[in-house]
Amino acid sequence: MLSIFRRLMKNERGATAIEYTLIASLIAVAAIAAMTSVGTKVNGVLSNVASNMN
Repeated sequence: MLSIFRRLMKNERGATAIEYTLIASLIAVAAIAAMTSVGTKVNGVLSNVASNMN
C-alpha cells in the first residue's frame, strides 16, 4: 500500500491535471462574475429604453 502511495506521489501527470482544473475553475468563476455584471448593466439600459418608449 505504501509503495502505491509513493508511486502516486512521484507521478506528476495527476498534479498537472489538478493544476489545469484549478485554472479552468478560476477562469469560469471570473467569466460568470463578468457576465453577471454585464447582464445587470444591460438590463438597466434596456429597462431605461423601455420606460422612455412609453
